[in-house]
Amino acid sequence: MVNVGIIGTNWITNEFIKCASLVEGFRLNAVYSRTQEKATNFAKKYGITNIFTDLEEMAKSNCIDAVYIASPNSCHSQQSIIFLNSKKHVLCEKPIASNVKELNAMIAAAQNNNVLLMEAMKTTFLPNFKVIENNLHKLGKIRRYFANYCQYSSRYDLYKEGKILNTFKPEFSNGSTMDIGVYCLYPVVKLFGMPKEIQASALKLSSGVDGQGSLILSYEDMDAVIIHSKIADSYIPCEIQGEKGTMIIDKFNNTEKVQIIYRNGEKEDLSVPQLKETMYYEAKEFIELIKNNKVESEVNSYNQSLKVIDVIEKARSQTGIIYPADNI
Repeated sequence: MVNVGIIGTNWITNEFIKCASLVEGFRLNAVYSRTQEKATNFAKKYGITNIFTDLEEMAKSNCIDAVYIASPNSCHSQQSIIFLNSKKHVLCEKPIASNVKELNAMIAAAQNNNVLLMEAMKTTFLPNFKVIENNLHKLGKIRRYFANYCQYSSRYDLYKEGKILNTFKPEFSNGSTMDIGVYCLYPVVKLFGMPKEIQASALKLSSGVDGQGSLILSYEDMDAVIIHSKIADSYIPCEIQGEKGTMIIDKFNNTEKVQIIYRNGEKEDLSVPQLKETMYYEAKEFIELIKNNKVESEVNSYNQSLKVIDVIEKARSQTGIIYPADNI
């Protein structure tokens, strides 16, 4: 049994617990929050007796073997390193760090302490993403990847009223590319590697983060086009276009439907059943790696995470999105 602690008490933490509880060998055993009241209320909901408001104390505790970190992006690196240095395994929400420098420090801490560090990007573990990987060859020569994720933030109305919450604050390393665009970037890097050239544009909000943007990634004989937004919705599916056919994907953040339309008009539905509790698959990977004494995921590897955050950092440099974390 792997005893897991939770950092954060927001909606995604509740979703993770619901999904991870389906994994054999997972046991929720501790919770951290900055306030005693939040920690206590959260713990009661799940019957947890180990409550912490001090990260160092939690990291040194014998009641956990691993931790799931779902704090603001800017906290990921520092908090992960505290636990890694206490020889606790870390599953850290995406994006795993604010920049490449932070991620390199996290990886060094994991390697120095011989423990697992993994980015909690669920997409690459979904059965329907495996379908995409396994059927790319049917498209012939691939010429374009198009990914779209635009979702009007529930907090944007408050932003327009002058109430700026964490999701639109640069001090928390937030914004559209980090929170939304990463879902489009992670698959393209996983499928096609690091691009040769990056062109980024963004609509910069007055708070200093990007509200929406686009990227064009150039490869040897194809390109990738990504559009993302936290201030508007889109209902356009994603595509991978090849010379023999086009693969149509409903969405990359939670892929459920995959089909190919061939040039002769023939259609092939490739979709496979998968659990609606989609974070189950990343949690399963994390727990199984720990049980098998593995200290790096072959799917969400260090190299994969480094490439993605490198692309994001290069895009931010082009669009003038600077975080306080960049100057530390």
